[in-house]
Amino acid sequence: MTAQEDRDLGFGSVVSRESRKRLLNRNGTFNVERRGLRVFQSLSLYHTALSISWPRFLGAVISTYVVINVVFACAYLLCGPGALNTPPTGMPEGRFLQAFFFSVETFGTIGYGNIYPVGVVPNFVMVVEALTGLLVLAMSTGLIFARFSRPTARIRFSRNAVIAPYRGITALMLRIVNERSNQIVEVDAQVLFSRRADDDGTPRVFDELGLERRHVVFFPLAWTIVHPIDETSPLFGLTPAELAEVDAEFLVLLKGIDETFSQTVHARSSYTVKELVWDAQFTSMFNPLTPDGVVSIDIERLDAIDRGARPRPVDAAAD
Repeated sequence: MTAQEDRDLGFGSVVSRESRKRLLNRNGTFNVERRGLRVFQSLSLYHTALSISWPRFLGAVISTYVVINVVFACAYLLCGPGALNTPPTGMPEGRFLQAFFFSVETFGTIGYGNIYPVGVVPNFVMVVEALTGLLVLAMSTGLIFARFSRPTARIRFSRNAVIAPYRGITALMLRIVNERSNQIVEVDAQVLFSRRADDDGTPRVFDELGLERRHVVFFPLAWTIVHPIDETSPLFGLTPAELAEVDAEFLVLLKGIDETFSQTVHARSSYTVKELVWDAQFTSMFNPLTPDGVVSIDIERLDAIDRGARPRPVDAAAD
C-alpha cells in the first residue's frame, strides 16, 4: 500500500479525480450522493428520527399525532351518524370535532365517558385506535430516550483558518470550542491537506499535516490547532494563488470521549482557500479574571481575528 492510498479518506479515486466541489462541508456532511435505491430501500425512519434536529423531531411527532387523530375521526364519521353516542348537550361546532376529540380521548386512553361508540364497526375502529395509540406511545418514548442517550459532539469551528506568525515562522491555525456544558476528554485532532497534484484529471493528493499538538487530555475551554509551516510542511512556500490553483482544502477530523457517557464522539469540518485568512492571528478569547480568580472565555470571540498580525512572544496554541 502506497502512502497516498494509506491516507485515502474513503472517497475513492473517482471522487478525488472528478469532483469539483469541496469534499467536506463546514457542517461535516459530504458532497457525494448515493442513488439507485428504491424509496423504501433508502428510507430509514429510525436513523432519521435520531439524527434530525429537536425542532424537526418535535414537529414530526406533533404532525403525526394530529394526522392519526384526523384519520380516525374520519373513520368514525364514515361509520354513520349514530356511530358515536353524545351527551344531550351535543357539540354545536360539528360532528367532525366531536369525532376528533373522541379520537384524542381514545388515542391517549383518557376516556371521559361522555362520548362512546355504538355498534360493532365503531367499536372495532376504537380497538384499532387504542392499539395504535399504545404502539405510537411506545415508539415515541423509545425514540426520545434514544435521542437523549445517544452521545454527540457539538464542536464549533472558527469561521476561518488563519496563516499567522508562529515562533519565527508562520503556521496554519484554526480554533475550536465545545458548545455544550459536558466535558470531552482525550481529544485527538487530525488535519489533512487535500489538493490536486495536476490539472490533468489525476486524483487528489492527501497529506496529513503535522500539528504542534494533536492530542489534549482535557478540553475545558478552547483549543487552537496549529500546523507549523516549516521546510517539512507541504504548505511551505505556497502562495494563496497557488493554493487556489490546486483547489486546496483542509479537512479537520476530531475524536474524543464524552465523559458523561464514556463513549467516543466525532466531529469534522473543512476549510477551503476562500476561508483561509493570511497574515492574521486569532485574538484572545479570555475574559478578565473575576474577583475570585475564575478564568473564563467568550465563545462569541471564537471567530475574531487580527489582520496584519505581527509575531507575539506567546505560544499561539495556549488558548
